[in-house]
Amino acid sequence: MTPKGEGTGTLDERIGGALVGAAVGDALGGPVEGYSPEQIAERHGGRVHGVVGPWNGDAWPTARPIAPYHKGDGHVTDDTLMTHALVRVYATVRDHLDAYAVAEHLVPDLMTTPRWIPELEAEALPLQRIFLAEKWMVARLHYGHVDPREAGTGNIVNCGAAMYMAPVGLVNAANPAGAYAEALDIAGAHQSSYGREAAGVFAAAVAAACSPGATPGSVVAACLALAKDGTRAAVEAVCEVASRHTDFESALVPLRRAVAPFDTVGPDYRSPSLGARRPSRLHSIEELPIALGMLLVSGGDFRHAVLGSVNYGRDCDSIATMAGALAGALGAEVPHDWAKTVAESSRLDLDAPARTLAEVTREIFDRDVHRRRAHEAAYAALAGAPCSG
Repeated sequence: MTPKGEGTGTLDERIGGALVGAAVGDALGGPVEGYSPEQIAERHGGRVHGVVGPWNGDAWPTARPIAPYHKGDGHVTDDTLMTHALVRVYATVRDHLDAYAVAEHLVPDLMTTPRWIPELEAEALPLQRIFLAEKWMVARLHYGHVDPREAGTGNIVNCGAAMYMAPVGLVNAANPAGAYAEALDIAGAHQSSYGREAAGVFAAAVAAACSPGATPGSVVAACLALAKDGTRAAVEAVCEVASRHTDFESALVPLRRAVAPFDTVGPDYRSPSLGARRPSRLHSIEELPIALGMLLVSGGDFRHAVLGSVNYGRDCDSIATMAGALAGALGAEVPHDWAKTVAESSRLDLDAPARTLAEVTREIFDRDVHRRRAHEAAYAALAGAPCSG
């Protein structure tokens, strides 16, 4: 693969780069999540340049507000756990997904099958690790029997649905509009408003990044062509600022300033404002625009995009997850030493989900071709026009 994302690589390489890249970004961002760039620099004696230990050192088992999670030392967080869970759903269904697939497959996976949870350093149900915004799906779909297409209504509006939508973009590689529509359907079971919109736009971004010859600029253009309301405005504002920078250090403050009018959380990430995470057509989650901004700043270079996302702070594990997925999908090389450390520390095979998804993606594409040919033949019979095949 190329050092920078320049739209190169086979389907298997793009899928592997995106999923491994997302996990690596997640693990690097986890230990500094929730803090400001200034706090991160003070804690680490400068910017973070790779895998670091827990914020509270050996006191992590009891230190609040992080306990009991062992964030750091290469451990992935719920972003990766949810991404891998969605890959397992694709592996079961072996076709495009919708909100009903969340109810029928994702929710049972989260609540019935123990798996190794790196931050808990134990085998447990994923349900015991995911946060309340994700537990909402279990409450609404399993216990409440809510229509899956509407179950996301009433949940807090955050990046919870967007953070694990990379597989949707990969299944729809080079088809941003298809990825956008599928992710919106899936995310209806989890989120509403701009949280659901972000899921669609992130999936579209990943699909666009898989296109031959794609660049960070073409990925952003694909997002702007599909995004609606505050999400589109936020992406446009952040990326316009990002286009003036080639180094994340100089971009940290300007990018935050650009996204602030659209972010409902407010300046103190750990003390959200009264209007935080409520539905709105004017606002956006912070994570997706910043990830796209860092992709532009870095020119698609994986290290630069992910480290910029990590040192941005706030919800930086999710920002770095998204930036890592996008850079990886563009074809940027994921540093082997980072991937090896994360895989070993998290006790996860980071390559296996990619192999599975590549296989399923080919099956789905074959089904799509068959369905399209059938539609063309039916339309030709109706319209009296020759079939294009």
